[in-house]
Amino acid sequence: MAIASRKLNRHLALHLNPTTPAIHHRFSPYPAATSSLTTHHQEVKSLTELEKLHPLGQGSGGAVFKVRHKPTRAIYALKKISAAAETQTQEEEVSIHRIASSSPHVVKFQGSFQTPNGDVSILMDYMESGSLSDHAKATYRDARLPEHAIADVARQILQGFSHLHANNIVHRDVKPANFLVNANNNNEVKIADFGVSKRLPTRLARCDSYVGTAAYLSPERFDMAAHGSTYDGFAADVWSLGLVFLELYLGRYPLLEPGQKPDWPALMCAICFGEMPPKIPEEASEEFREFIGCCLEKDPCKRWTVQQLLGHRFIVRRPQEEEEEEEERTRGDS
Repeated sequence: MAIASRKLNRHLALHLNPTTPAIHHRFSPYPAATSSLTTHHQEVKSLTELEKLHPLGQGSGGAVFKVRHKPTRAIYALKKISAAAETQTQEEEVSIHRIASSSPHVVKFQGSFQTPNGDVSILMDYMESGSLSDHAKATYRDARLPEHAIADVARQILQGFSHLHANNIVHRDVKPANFLVNANNNNEVKIADFGVSKRLPTRLARCDSYVGTAAYLSPERFDMAAHGSTYDGFAADVWSLGLVFLELYLGRYPLLEPGQKPDWPALMCAICFGEMPPKIPEEASEEFREFIGCCLEKDPCKRWTVQQLLGHRFIVRRPQEEEEEEEERTRGDS
């Protein structure tokens, strides 16, 4: 459930009505229409060289398609951002993706193109195995990843977010669908979709636009007064990451009961008033429980940073030790 709202200075319990779109100020328009705005890769010179194969999904602010470069037969993903898109200025999404793309843990930006009507398309690497949630369902029983697999996924994602946050970029729409997997390359996981991301002028700048997916919003984004005097976009990203990692362990969204309707009041109550971290099965390791607790700290000032999480013992454990522990735990369950 994507949302974008202005903050209202009212008590949390009264703010249950559907949200209204936030007003985003557009940057100065592009120069006269051109077929190619920027390219990292000289291989693709214009949109006319691309053959659209089929839709891959809907990203923030635009549809994503699988495309083929006709001269080389190379496969890419192409996101089309309408000139009328309200969620993010076209220029900012292109700029952020280009900067983020210097990390090996971000889907590679290959160029951007503009059509005469003002639509902008972003060309990027195609990730063979789809989203992290799709990969989990296709690969693991009940879509539940073992701890050693979660640690590997988390390590890659946190390294990507370390790069984003070091460049003052907050993602603002962290969820399983926005992590893409390439199973043919050692199950590499990469961050995608910068449609509502923002680059702050300084690390301490306020991030006061309310966008994202409601189920993964942090408590302070629902009620800043009760959960911190300011909305720290970096800490909010960490909260969302904690929910993603726990969802990979449980095979379902962790803050609602199976079958419970994920409407706005239910999500708000679970996130703001629910016990944190939520109940985790007894067989989970102490390291994993502690790691999730560091992410799902309601006070954003006490929540761990991405850099701190990269040093957590759950992440730095040797892969062999993790697999041995997982095998022992599995034998104990049988």
